[in-house]
Amino acid sequence: MSPILIDSIGYGALIINLYSMSTKGEYKLRLISLIANLGYIFYGVLISATPVIIGCTIAVFLHAYHLRRLRINNND
Repeated sequence: MSPILIDSIGYGALIINLYSMSTKGEYKLRLISLIANLGYIFYGVLISATPVIIGCTIAVFLHAYHLRRLRINNND
């Protein structure tokens, strides 16, 4: 894969992550951040960056946990 395409994936994840910080509401922020972290994981795999993969995988699980918690609390 070309370096320009790999960098584009990383920048795409960055843009999604920055967009998530401008959203209103915790649910939307966490959902978009989860998507951004999936992009970062893919980017980390492409550049063989284990710390990025590990950190973003943990973030995905944390966002998923909180999204589930928010969904359960809204159903009460």
